Amino acid sequence: MKGNKRRGRRPRVSADGTGVVSHAGLEMVRELAVDTGLVAALNTALADTYRGPWTHAPGRVLADLAAAVADGATAVSGIGTLADREDLFGPVASMPTAWRVLDRVDADHVEAVRQARAMARDRAWAAGGGPDLDQELVIDFDASLLIAHSEKESAEPTWKKTFGFHPLLAFLDRPEIAGGEALAGLLRPGNAGSNTAADHAVVLDMALASLPERVRPRPTDPGSPRLLARADAAGSTHDFAQACRDRGVGFSLGYGIHFGVQQIVDVIPEQCWHPAIEADGSLRDGAWVAEVTGAVDLAGWPDQTRLILRKERPHPGAQLTFADADGLRVTGFLTDTAPGVVPGQVAGLELRHRQHARVEDRIRQAKAAGLRNLPCRGWDENVAWLEVVLMAADLVCWTQLIGFADSTSLGRCEIATFRYRVLHVAARITHTARQTRLRIDKTWRWAAQIADGFHRIRAAFD
Repeated sequence: MKGNKRRGRRPRVSADGTGVVSHAGLEMVRELAVDTGLVAALNTALADTYRGPWTHAPGRVLADLAAAVADGATAVSGIGTLADREDLFGPVASMPTAWRVLDRVDADHVEAVRQARAMARDRAWAAGGGPDLDQELVIDFDASLLIAHSEKESAEPTWKKTFGFHPLLAFLDRPEIAGGEALAGLLRPGNAGSNTAADHAVVLDMALASLPERVRPRPTDPGSPRLLARADAAGSTHDFAQACRDRGVGFSLGYGIHFGVQQIVDVIPEQCWHPAIEADGSLRDGAWVAEVTGAVDLAGWPDQTRLILRKERPHPGAQLTFADADGLRVTGFLTDTAPGVVPGQVAGLELRHRQHARVEDRIRQAKAAGLRNLPCRGWDENVAWLEVVLMAADLVCWTQLIGFADSTSLGRCEIATFRYRVLHVAARITHTARQTRLRIDKTWRWAAQIADGFHRIRAAFD
């Protein structure tokens, strides 16, 4: 009896509520898929895969899958989250229908799906979701291992003694939000190499094709938009650097420190080392940079390639290697950016390259939204699932940029936080004067901001 008194009064629980929906914020993402033209473009891309009229338009089904992934779905069955809320979302395809649509995105149609995503990006940027085109656009490349927990087509052993896939991804760096903009992804078996130049060139072409035509580089035009390909040492190959040059894209690529470079570090005069800087312009404690282009044989790299080194006190617990000097961690990178183009000279170039680390956050967030596990057995279906994941990343990115640009708590947060604060919000549906109203729970801390986000996105496309 005493224990029951300590529990306090408990509410009565029943399953007879009406007019109440959770995950109401997903409607914002679904509307954006329509407003950007993504749904219509996907319908056109997959129209020839149907012999007769469809009950559920394929573009709507794929966009709903992307919305479900943004909401936390890890498998095709996650579309049921939307189907359970027909009062808000209307008729939603069943899981078997979603499987059939995903199966239709075969090797002959995946390129058309990518073109649909590119068209939607153009409209989203025109509506206010684009970057500052007067600044250099940076495309970050990185690969990541995906574990397969069952037999799947083309899953192979990985270099980490696991089993699965090794996709190569490209994100447009958008520092104004926590997540990047997903430009391209190439699904590869688990035994694919990290530094395969041909794969990097393919993903580069896919990334450029995903950008609006007006911002793609024009190699022979001096007024061409400035783009930079940024990768760690895995992307540092002669062929990839030349591929960037041929396409009018600059590069900033990690450079493996070998014994010859290590010997140079030992003899660089102290006055040649310049303090590294932080993004706010302050000096980076315990870090210095120096250019050693003339002291290293860079034959095989494109003309005007520069080699820049950084030495820095390692973080506590870090293990030093033979390439490190005097207890300082030494790293390097190659770039073809001319002197004076980036503020801060050599230190500015090193800061720009160091910011490549943000791609790890982009991949981590993608894995929190459908990328961690490929749910299909067939290769083509998993390629299509990867496109859905990239689609979800873009829709969330544009939602934050257009709807919540002035809100730090919602516009810059990571996907898990955005999901909790916005996508999963509860609301009531009411019908008055032949109008349906979605009433966000007014006790929710971010209710007013969410309502404003809906209005901003709708106004952007009016």
